[in-house]
Amino acid sequence: MSNNTLNLTPELYQYLLATSGREHSLLAELRAETAKDSMARMQIAPEQGQFMQLLVRLMNAKNIVEVGTFTGYSALAMAMVMPAEGRMVCCDVDKHWTDIAQRYWQQAGVAQKISLRLSPAVDTLTELLKQGEARQFDLAFIDADKVNYDNYYELCLRLLRPNGLMLIDNTLWSGQVIDPTDQDVDTRAIRCLNQKLQSDPRIHLSHLPIADGLTLCLKR
Repeated sequence: MSNNTLNLTPELYQYLLATSGREHSLLAELRAETAKDSMARMQIAPEQGQFMQLLVRLMNAKNIVEVGTFTGYSALAMAMVMPAEGRMVCCDVDKHWTDIAQRYWQQAGVAQKISLRLSPAVDTLTELLKQGEARQFDLAFIDADKVNYDNYYELCLRLLRPNGLMLIDNTLWSGQVIDPTDQDVDTRAIRCLNQKLQSDPRIHLSHLPIADGLTLCLKR
């Protein structure tokens, strides 16, 4: 028995997947295609995608904004379990990767739920606010350039409705957040945001050791 989170061995991780994994075949296919890309490490883990699907179902989330889409795995996972009338705004800047994403969204029959915006996410989020979308979104997922994490957090917080949920990825950053010698700009950005969230009175907070760290912020 342990009162601390287990350090998963490769064998225990495989057991976790074998006893609880329910990855859709299209998600598995997308993950396999992405694995051939030199930046495949940017894709979320399958158990994280499944956890996010559970959250979407629990909330009956109909309006989602995603910051950082890559090849579309997280968007596909969430769109698959959104209501038929749901809508998702996906923010990215890379056409090559998002072309892959759109191919899988089409195959899954969820493309009509997703609006892809190919421009800097700060601009897209700001434009949504100008269009009167403040407090209109049920869920936000942030998984993009780390130096802008605080900007994305503040903008998404304004877009979320009260009791809306924000998910922030990579918040343990392979353990580099606790290495005082690591002063890389990305590491410092994540470290600063983690410290800010700990005492932010606007949210309820849970920081989970899923994959590379996933922070849940429930807007008050």
